Amino acid sequence: TTNKAGPSLVPGRGLGTTLDYAVASHRRAVVLLLLFSLLAFLPGFFQIPPVDRDEARFAQATKQMLETGEYVDIRFQNEVRYKKPVGIYWLQAAAVKTGEALGVPRPRATIWLYRLPSLFGAIGAVLLTYWAALAFVSRRGALIAALMMASSVLLGVEARLAKTDAMLLLTSVAAMGAMARIYLACRRAPETPVGWTQPAILWTALAAGTLLKGPLVLMFVVLAAVTLSVADRSARWLWSLRPVAGFVWMVLLVLPWFVAIVAKSGGDFFVQAVGHDMLGKVTSGQEAH
Repeated sequence: TTNKAGPSLVPGRGLGTTLDYAVASHRRAVVLLLLFSLLAFLPGFFQIPPVDRDEARFAQATKQMLETGEYVDIRFQNEVRYKKPVGIYWLQAAAVKTGEALGVPRPRATIWLYRLPSLFGAIGAVLLTYWAALAFVSRRGALIAALMMASSVLLGVEARLAKTDAMLLLTSVAAMGAMARIYLACRRAPETPVGWTQPAILWTALAAGTLLKGPLVLMFVVLAAVTLSVADRSARWLWSLRPVAGFVWMVLLVLPWFVAIVAKSGGDFFVQAVGHDMLGKVTSGQEAH
């Protein structure tokens, strides 16, 4: 619309134009998501000091790994830290090692280096949301879903903390997205066999999630698969997940460290990890009441 003063502002016109431009190709959509994610996650990333006690403990435990060269056992000061598996500590150690190689001043005392896995995990979760949503909706709908993920306040917080949750989200979206694509392919063309790419993504994501935070991601996938099978009154599609080969692949990826930590701790890791999870659930329930 126009008036004597010239063109009037139409709410949403700029956003619609941007979306129209971005959905013209996957490359443009990905570039937009990367830029939006950086704008959402980077402010304060380098400047904010440790604001969460768990963040400080994760970073300190990783720092001790680097100082001692002990990458199997997890320790915080003089005590063992068996609340989570080793995955996030390895990722943080790799980030700090990279900072050292690039000449970052005092890298082992620089908190933002320990946060890099969370930043990459948050950005990866946004991109994987776009990829997963493409199985259900149009390119525009998938882009909007990913933009909503990137604008999540909680994800913005986790992207700035040296913890497990952002990377765990990445593995969860990858696993659920791969399973969704397999399920939909079986529904739409049951006579066409599903290849190995999606099952490989599924089981690799499950292995990575297990090394990050135990069997949580596996529980998400199993619950969703059981629910779909009950709703459809058929579980034949589950064979397209390549469950036997996939489970063997997952075990091959996660078993070496679990064997090493059992040899090191004598089973204390599992006792403390399970005890920590049970205590967390009880505490959460009490707080809810």
